[in-house]
Amino acid sequence: MNDLLSSLRRPERIGPDAMLLPGFALEEAESLIKQIMLIAREAPFRRLHTPGGRALSAEMTNCGILGWHSDRAGYRYESSDPLSGKPWPVMPPLFRRLAQRAAQHAGHTGFDPQACLINRYATGARMGLHQDRDEEALDAPIVSVSLGVPAKFLFGGMHRSDLTQSFTLEHGDVVVWGGASRLFYHGVAPIKAAMHSLTGALRYNLTFRRIRHAIRPMPKVDLPS
Repeated sequence: MNDLLSSLRRPERIGPDAMLLPGFALEEAESLIKQIMLIAREAPFRRLHTPGGRALSAEMTNCGILGWHSDRAGYRYESSDPLSGKPWPVMPPLFRRLAQRAAQHAGHTGFDPQACLINRYATGARMGLHQDRDEEALDAPIVSVSLGVPAKFLFGGMHRSDLTQSFTLEHGDVVVWGGASRLFYHGVAPIKAAMHSLTGALRYNLTFRRIRHAIRPMPKVDLPS
């Protein structure tokens, strides 16, 4: 029933250059979840820590040419999975097409994501208010896809103290923000106990970002002859 309601709700402007697209990913949702499971076999979900040592409550993995990572050394993007030393799994074409289509629908043309951070939320997991500012390409939007149980998405302003709005995100909903709202604070309230036919008690979130304006070539190394 919630999936049906998501498909019937209208797109909503939630801020400058920011849109909530209800049910936008519903048709691809089952395939997206299958791809997440394949990615997690190669790069398992893990709980990261902030530079201050606090464990984040959502578990994470990545796909794409870069992946977001956090530990005592700081927040950053890595070209390989620190757990395995191998490159992150390739971003599935389905992921890329969905992110590009959603960005275009929200008025952000030419989006080409380099990274997809995949968050897995169990009951009670949350994401505190934060800015996505570890990227160089701040002219590119953020595309966020919700799958599984509902979540309360908090969307504020340029300062942590700014008033936040709360939006219920259902399975298949997509949020896109960029331009004037690219650095707005946002977060996820603690996930309430619920069940979804495809994910059980879990919520998955795909966050697509462009990190660099151009991919830097690897430095040339002169090998001994």
